[in-house]
Amino acid sequence: MNIPAKFDAIRPYEPEELPQVYDKLLQHEQFQQVLAYLYPQVPLEAIAAKMRTCTTNLEFQKAFCYGFLNQLLQKMSKGCDIDIRAIDPGCRYTFISNHRDIVLDSALLDKLLIDAGFDTTCEIAIGDNLLKLPWVKDLVRVNKSFVVERGLPMREMLMASKRLSEYMHFVIDEKHDNIWIAQREGRAKDSNDRTQEAILKMMVMGGEGSVVERLRQLHIVPLAISYEFDPCDYLKAQEFQLRRDNAGWKKGPMDDIISMQTGIMGYKGRIHYHCAPCIDEYLAQIDPATPKTELFGMIAAHIDHEIHSNYRLYPNNYVALDLLHGTADHTSQYTAEDKAVFTQYIEGQMAKISLPNRDDAYLKERMLTMYANPAINYLAAQ
Repeated sequence: MNIPAKFDAIRPYEPEELPQVYDKLLQHEQFQQVLAYLYPQVPLEAIAAKMRTCTTNLEFQKAFCYGFLNQLLQKMSKGCDIDIRAIDPGCRYTFISNHRDIVLDSALLDKLLIDAGFDTTCEIAIGDNLLKLPWVKDLVRVNKSFVVERGLPMREMLMASKRLSEYMHFVIDEKHDNIWIAQREGRAKDSNDRTQEAILKMMVMGGEGSVVERLRQLHIVPLAISYEFDPCDYLKAQEFQLRRDNAGWKKGPMDDIISMQTGIMGYKGRIHYHCAPCIDEYLAQIDPATPKTELFGMIAAHIDHEIHSNYRLYPNNYVALDLLHGTADHTSQYTAEDKAVFTQYIEGQMAKISLPNRDDAYLKERMLTMYANPAINYLAAQ
């Protein structure tokens, strides 16, 4: 396929580039260590031979990622499903979702789309802050990821955003593939999911016509992701206290790596993905005279409403809501056993936090808030 050279630095690798990238990856010591961990009984030569049979990115995903995710879900979850009744597997969409887990949000979507009968997965938007290691950057670009450049000076940032937007439109229009992008930069640490207008403003830097027409060209589907347990909850609570106690605190180079590992390998309980209807029809009904200053806020609010109203809530969410507010308003949604199990879970997660001046009351409040917010937003959306 003839892809404009301006996208070379950010796009996934093309099929003809894969053999060379495979060779580069297989020679990297850290990548070899990862393979030895994932496939302890399999010789490197056998894995290399299997990689080289994958002539497209999708074949690589099916040969390696799909099986890994299947095994992971068997060990680390009580099941994972998707509701796609509102969309058509024959069409192409930009899935915009709440963001819980750095790696798994998009990875599980790919697996679920295959299970649901889609003939392709998604190209995944990933921030370059997660790609400090060159071999990781190579691996994600084999796995159909495109790079979101961050932390640039203002002028360069505008150019990078325009290129990113043009690339997303190219993926939908020319490559006929799907896209996954988070509704905000970084995860919502308190699970209070809100779409950043900046994401929508970036999306309309590419395409043709009015703001609404450009967004319609991307066929946006709001996607609600619900995990029963978040293995990174204690890390997020810890980060809240560090930020509170030290205004200048910044994440260290290993923090994202630890979050990635914890998120992938930790127990998640039940997992549900829910696709809301594509917002094309909603966009078509917007009054063309709506001022631009109001437009992005309106559209973001619509996406939020669709995500919030399609959460799947678990007993945890209602227990957390009652504990947080000191009420018994939602006891019809959980049993005494549910409450005991969740309370014990929170204590176990709290015990993992190692801070010199632990503020237990604050940390517990932060953790309960993470589980209560999906319920608060769901109830508000009904």
